[in-house]
Amino acid sequence: MLFQRPEQGGVEWIICCLGNPGREYDNTRHNVGFLTADALEKRTGVPIRRIRFKALTAVVTLGGRKTLLMKPNTFMNLSGTALAEAAAFYKVPPERCLVVADDVTLDLGRLRLRRSGSAGGHNGLKSIINMLGTSDFPRLKIGVGQKPHPDYDLAAWVLGKFTPQEQKVIAQAAQNAAEAAECVLAHGMDQAMNRYNGG
Repeated sequence: MLFQRPEQGGVEWIICCLGNPGREYDNTRHNVGFLTADALEKRTGVPIRRIRFKALTAVVTLGGRKTLLMKPNTFMNLSGTALAEAAAFYKVPPERCLVVADDVTLDLGRLRLRRSGSAGGHNGLKSIINMLGTSDFPRLKIGVGQKPHPDYDLAAWVLGKFTPQEQKVIAQAAQNAAEAAECVLAHGMDQAMNRYNGG
């Protein structure tokens, strides 16, 4: 078992799963980070419900590392506020802050791990880059599919709901993303990238 209830001591990693709070945003493309948090909650058996750092949080041991799981209560474009507060409190450097977010350039359900990178037009990542003062933090992106045509409004697309068929794909992707996050903590980015960036 790579996870258990944590002992006392400092947090080594933060996994910040992005989304918008509120029932009206459930099952939207922008909220696949929250779906991954839900999968991590089931995986660890620890509910993510303690309100701290403008987020719902839980401290768990995942992949042998004491980890803070976060679902920011801010809206997407202020996600960096929550993560920066937690990182400062626990003195966790950006390279150990794994951010889970949707990606409109990836096929539905596809995962992509990266050590760093630009915001790529993602307001949550943009906020985190601004608040951490660096783009050098790992991110786990989950594909939500591209807009149906170039003129389609991007905001409408990411705030749109998954179809029942898409929900099945995304539910599995969230499980895979939870596994990938655990792999990063247990075995490092190289092994996790080799295992989960294919396909």
